[in-house]
Amino acid sequence: MIAIGSDHGGYELKEKVIAYFNQNGIEYKDYGCYSLDSCDYPVFGKAVARAVANGECEKGIVICTTGLGISMAANKVKGIRCAVCADTLSAKMTRLHNNANVLSMGAGIVGPNLGIAIVETFLNTEFSGDERHQRRIDLIEE
Repeated sequence: MIAIGSDHGGYELKEKVIAYFNQNGIEYKDYGCYSLDSCDYPVFGKAVARAVANGECEKGIVICTTGLGISMAANKVKGIRCAVCADTLSAKMTRLHNNANVLSMGAGIVGPNLGIAIVETFLNTEFSGDERHQRRIDLIEE
């Protein structure tokens, strides 16, 4: 199951990602927000991150206008490696090398088509398992 959340700035892209999930039979849990009304991104970034950290969800996706603030909030949760991605290569590499478990995107940076491509890449790329990458992840987690 994928955890997904956004603030008002990421709401419309979040809804596009949810439509993609529904079309492709991908299980998800929506942690809000649920409208374009102004709200605080840390609430939703941390909710998604907690769901991933406690094992309720396998991976997470967080979205705000830039992807930056909500990623900072998510990364405050122990065990979370949230990466801001604005292209598919970054999404691929953060899974291969960093085993990132939360993807952050900026709705004001990527449009819906690129956003979906980034999500597909993030969800379909496995961690390489290479010793050097695991060693570096362990150093991050210390």
